Amino acid sequence: MHLASLARLPGLARLPGLARLPGLARLLGLSRLPRLAVPLVISSACFVVACAASPIDARMVDAPPPTALPPTPPPAPTTEPSSGPAAAATALPEVGPVTSLAGAPEAGGPTSCPSDMVLVEGEYCTEAEHDCAVEWYAKQNNKRVCEQFKPGTRCVGQRVKKRYCIDRYEWPNVKGERPEVMNTFYQAQLKCAAADKRMCTESEWNFACEGPEMKPFPYGYTRDPQKCNGDHEWDSPDMEEVAARDGGELARLWKGVPSGSQPECVSDFGVHDMPGNTDEVCAGESGKAKFAAVNTGGPWYSGVRNQCRPKVYTHAEDFYYYFLSFRCCANPDGGANEPRTTRQLKDGVSLANIERLAGFTLDQMKRVEELKKRGECNCEGNKLPGLELKGPKWLCKTMCGTLLGPGAKDATDATRVLHKSRNKIQ
Repeated sequence: MHLASLARLPGLARLPGLARLPGLARLLGLSRLPRLAVPLVISSACFVVACAASPIDARMVDAPPPTALPPTPPPAPTTEPSSGPAAAATALPEVGPVTSLAGAPEAGGPTSCPSDMVLVEGEYCTEAEHDCAVEWYAKQNNKRVCEQFKPGTRCVGQRVKKRYCIDRYEWPNVKGERPEVMNTFYQAQLKCAAADKRMCTESEWNFACEGPEMKPFPYGYTRDPQKCNGDHEWDSPDMEEVAARDGGELARLWKGVPSGSQPECVSDFGVHDMPGNTDEVCAGESGKAKFAAVNTGGPWYSGVRNQCRPKVYTHAEDFYYYFLSFRCCANPDGGANEPRTTRQLKDGVSLANIERLAGFTLDQMKRVEELKKRGECNCEGNKLPGLELKGPKWLCKTMCGTLLGPGAKDATDATRVLHKSRNKIQ
């Protein structure tokens, strides 16, 4: 698709600064692609009478994408239509134990999961509905944000037994450290695999967030961007600098907070920081999913739902962003973990292919994790003690999680904009 055709697509013409962005064709990789599929911008309505907690969310239409790692760039962040009642019912089976990568914890009781993970067990509802009492329309993202739901949730889908382990915090899963951003799905997969874990599925993420009561937010039925960091002003990223992994620009854009620093942003299962703050990527299951990866939780910007169930299904596995992080899951009781997703297994995707698309191997990532534990993950170009990487100049810092420049400041209320509709909350 030519650049002129791209600019005429619905929604893209409204992106701030599109015409002024230098090197857009190179940034999007159009010169390398015979065609580029860009999804239409469609409203995702959530009516006051019955707001279904469907697994698709709209997201940041005014945030153009960075360049992607080979072979293709990611699609632009976009809005999605609501999936409706059928989406969750068509979910693929979750990944089960296939390949063991290392030793596992002892089985039984509290030791069913490693000490840095939480055991989630119970019956998950494949489709839940909530009634919205107070909402507003976020024009910048072309969607409705519910500020308060009526108490109570209806399960209108199937009940599915689940038992699994999930990281207590976002990667690197350490209280007091900032969530790591700017990883593609492939890179996140290898980082989880290096820790003898796997990517969480979307239903696992949902259940860990909403708890047994299927609450729309981990803390209840009223949205609170001060409990789970959200509603900050849009800050117009320089996409060429983001694509180049410029530490100064990434620091300027940072509006996150360290893991575990939000004492009320905790689910009933004890999992921290799920919606809001940084967005997260997990493994898709729904038949609506276009790729193996889906985005969930929503970032720190105004006009985002920051809810447990809504998802974005339009970003490919090579998509990364300055507010996109992840966390890992694992099978309990010492069960082995297959690093590939159900979709990847179905499509015959090999681990070697994932390594090629990530830009590094699983063995290399394990070596980097050892260096991190010793405090020796200090990149000199793409060189580390006993390890020299081949790839973009920022690859080593991506693996070490040190892309964020030293000027980053954690979020405060100074840039938070609470919508006036919150005055109607009872």
